[in-house]
Order: sequence, then C-alpha cells, then structure tokens
Amino acid sequence: MMQMGKRLFRKSFKRKQKQQEVAEHAENKMEERYGDEGISSNLQENIDFLHEAFGKAPDIIIRQFVIKHREERKAAIVFIDEMVDKDLINRNILRPLMIDSEKVTSTDDLWDLVTERLVSAGETKNVLKKTEILTGVLAGDTVLLIDQYEQGYVVGTKGWATKSISEPRSESVVRGSREGLSETIVLSLAMIRRRVKDPDLRVCTYELGKRTKTCVNLLYMDGLIDPQIVMEVEQRLKRIQIDGVLESGYVEELIQDQTWTPFSQLQNTERPDTVVAHLLEGKVAILIDGSPHALIAPAIFTQFYFSAEDYYERFWIATFLRIVRLISFFMALLLPAFYIALVSFHPEMIPSHLAISMAAGRATVPFSAILEALMMELSVEILREASVRLPGPIGPTIGIVGALVIGDAAVTAGLVSPAMVIVVGLTTISSYANPSYSAAISVRLLRFPFMIAASVLGLYGIMLLFFLLCAHLVQLRSFGVPYMAPYAPFNLTDLKDSLFRASWKYMNMRPVTFKPQDRQRQTLVHKGKDENSHETSGR
Repeated sequence: MMQMGKRLFRKSFKRKQKQQEVAEHAENKMEERYGDEGISSNLQENIDFLHEAFGKAPDIIIRQFVIKHREERKAAIVFIDEMVDKDLINRNILRPLMIDSEKVTSTDDLWDLVTERLVSAGETKNVLKKTEILTGVLAGDTVLLIDQYEQGYVVGTKGWATKSISEPRSESVVRGSREGLSETIVLSLAMIRRRVKDPDLRVCTYELGKRTKTCVNLLYMDGLIDPQIVMEVEQRLKRIQIDGVLESGYVEELIQDQTWTPFSQLQNTERPDTVVAHLLEGKVAILIDGSPHALIAPAIFTQFYFSAEDYYERFWIATFLRIVRLISFFMALLLPAFYIALVSFHPEMIPSHLAISMAAGRATVPFSAILEALMMELSVEILREASVRLPGPIGPTIGIVGALVIGDAAVTAGLVSPAMVIVVGLTTISSYANPSYSAAISVRLLRFPFMIAASVLGLYGIMLLFFLLCAHLVQLRSFGVPYMAPYAPFNLTDLKDSLFRASWKYMNMRPVTFKPQDRQRQTLVHKGKDENSHETSGR
C-alpha cells in the first residue's frame, strides 16, 4: 500500500510539474513572439500586425485617415467597439488631427505637435513596443499610430456601458445607504473615495489572469493598518497564476489560509460603506473588475453576523438584534439534530404531554427520524435553490407556495410528522436571519453532519461534534489573525463590539485584534477632560 501511495504521489508530482512547464513554455512563447518587438515605422506593417494579433475580429476598429500639416501623413487609430467613448474620440482625436491640423502654422515636429497641442485628453502615454499597443487597446483605450514614427500614443478613452448604481440585494438594510458597489472597478473605487477623503488611502493595482488580464485593486489605510497584513496579502496576490479571474470568488479561494474548511476566511460585501468601515479598522479591501463584491481581509467569525445597520441604530437595538442572530445561528445549526436525538434516544427528556402528541403524529410515519429529517431538509434545499434560479417575481412565490403545499401534502400522506415540519420550518427561517450569505450556507452544510451524529449517538454525538467544531474554529487563521477573536484568544477590550455593542461614546479605540498602528479613533471631551476609552468596531 505504501509503495502504491508513493507511485501515485510521484505520478501526481510529475503531472503537475509537466503542466507548469507547459504554462511557462506558452508564456515564454508569447514573449518571444511579441515581447521585444518594437513598433514599426511603416504604418501598414503595424496595421497588419494588429489584424494578425486580433484575428481580424469585427469589434476591433482600425480607422485610417490623413493628417495635413505641411505635408500629408497617413495615420490610424485603433480601439475596441463599445469599450470607448466615441464622442471623446471624434471630438478630441479625429477632429483635431483631420481638420484643425491644417490651420496650425507651427514648424514643430509632427509628433510633438500631435501629442502636445492637437490631441486633448487627460490620460495619455507614449509606447514603443507592440505588446504595449495590444495592452492599451484591450484596456479600452485608443492607440494612435502615425506613419514614419516608431512609437504609438495611447489615449485614455474608456467609456463602456455600465449598470446604474442600485441597492445591494444580499445586504439590504432598513436604515443606511442604498448604494451598492458596481461591476466597474473604477466606479466602485470612486464610491469608496467619496466616503474616505483621506490621502492616506492607498490603492495598489494588479493584473490577474494570463488571458483575462483582470484588474484588481488592493485598498488599505497607510499609517493605520499593520504592515504585515499588507505584505501577506500582496504576496498571496502575486502568487496567483491562473488563466482567468472572472469574479471575486476566484481570488477568495486562491488566497485564503485553509482550503478544507466550510467557513469563509474573507468577507465579501456589496456595500461601499461597509468597505470603508473595515478600512478604518485596519483591514484591507480587494476590488475585482467585473464583480460588485469586494473582499475584506482579515476576517473573524463574529463579523459575519454583524450588519451595517448595527452601527446606524442605537446600541440597545444593535445588541438585541445580535442576540437574535446568535439564537438563530444555533437553531439553524442544531434544531433538527436535537429533534432526532430526543425522538430516537432520549424521549424521557420530552415533557409527557408533548411526547404523547409527538408519538401520535409519528404513529403513521414509516421512516425513522433521521430519514424523515433528511427528506424534509433536502426538499427545502431544493425548493430554496429553485426559488433563487427562477425569475425574480416568480421565485419567492414558488418557494413559499411549494413549501406549504409539499409540507401539508407530506403530513396528510403520513410521510412526515407535523413536529418535523415545524422543526424544518423554524430551521429554514433561522438560516435567513444571517446577514452574510457565505456564513449562512456554511451553517446549512454543517447541519447534515450534526443530524447524522445525533442519529448515531444522540445528544452525546451532538456534543462531541460541537466540541470538534469549536476546536476547528479556534485553530483557524485569517492572514495571521485568530478566527475566533476576541474570544479565543480572549480580549476584554474588543468585547465592546462582539455579541454586545457598546455606545459610540465608549468605543474610542480601534480593535486590538488587527494590530492597527493608530489605535485612536476619537477623543471625547466631557466635563473639561478627555475620556479615552478602549473600543473595537467590526462590521
């Protein structure tokens, strides 16, 4: 067996090594093909290169024209259709070069005249290599090429269509901002900039995906965040080697600490105000072009059960809502398991009147408690998934009606007991009380192992699995930060924003958990003296 395992390991290692060599060979081949090749002084050669590189794609627009200044000179602009602002191209590039250039009497070199006087745009860059032309065009800019010049001129003309700013569907609040992040990274960054008018906000840009070249922004507050966290996140982002990054979920999986855990180690959010709140606590935010979800790191267990609204309402209301969410967490995780354990192993723990009623309800049920619970839970999960995939107006209706009809029909047919329907209904409702979808689905997954443990060992099985779960959570880390902080390790200071939220008057210091360089958040002046109390705030 050991020899077989060693052979399998060697084969797997060789296969991975071969895949890596193939990827490096393909990358080197691209560099050999275009890497050091400069722009030709012959305009037609450059146009032929672009046709070959893009495969004569219909959305690649190459507009050839003539610049008249002392003598006629051929030129061309290259851009991708529907990724540029065509009014900007016509008004600030084509019109000055084709019409206004005739009126200019300057004796300057044509290239200097074009770049310094004729083309009017805020974002421009001279390029010398053909790969730089491709990069500029694919980024949504316009490239200007002029005959007899071995260089190109990249003009910032990005202007693709975007959706209007809408309310986040997964993080709705009664009181608070109605803005959600955009799928366009520039617009998302602008919404964050509008809320943080501080020059210490740093934005580092990366390109991830060898083929998609997806733009990724890393945001943090300089002088506030722990530099070790920034260095760790940067290193993990730079280690990503993948063909394409299409959504934030790609990056989340590739940079998280542990893969084999159902718990999220990075928080995702659609709310710009939530992103800003985490930045001000000493965390980093990661924006991915094409995704309205920002990633927050490091992340701890408690912040997945906080809502942005907790910080906009008074602290008494926020504390009450957090206690309700905690109760709903335990109900969603353990309620079906407790039902199975009590019915199958510990009926003496049920009050006598309730036990008689439950026995009467189960008299016609042909299945054991575990099979009954599994059938109902799987049915609810199928209905929930179907309601999500159906069109908006129909989905919720089908989910509610389907659950009522199936539940009533199952009880009438004697397939399940009425108590089981109540337990599953309460469990489903409790799982919806979680503000974070990724945390809620983790609880939905863990519910099934607890049900199986309850069917095997009863309450002892539930307690044993719960202790194992606690041990797993305690050893988890998110970019070096303990996942169960401030409870393990215990930190009295940070408890002011955990299960209970203290008043803003007493939360004047940033959380110790994330080791911020600047812990001071606010200074209260009361009765002629400063009151600096320790606090924490996490969202």
